[in-house]
Amino acid sequence: MPRLSYLELSVKNVAGVRDFYADAFGWGFTDFGPGYSATTTGDTDLGLSGDEDHPAAAMLPIVEVTSDLEGALDKVVAAGGTITAPIFSYPGGRRFHFRDPAGHELGVFLSDQD
Repeated sequence: MPRLSYLELSVKNVAGVRDFYADAFGWGFTDFGPGYSATTTGDTDLGLSGDEDHPAAAMLPIVEVTSDLEGALDKVVAAGGTITAPIFSYPGGRRFHFRDPAGHELGVFLSDQD
């Protein structure tokens, strides 16, 4: 069953914001290169993205699917969603972004670690 599993924040200083959350809440992060760091608790995790090519305008909720990312994209489009970023790879998986009919942007991902 797909579930909301991730929230992503666009940040200019990944290390500084990572350190803030680590100090403020004791959260542990895994760095996936200089431009990305994330908690990896398996619950609802927080990602910090320094990707200037694809900055999110606001917090980006990300839904996890356990199989068939292409099928999930097809279902989003069929339900009335608009794709804002087609399927792309990143360290740890693949994902796409879409806008729902109300204009909210979300992502959908499939982990490579299953």
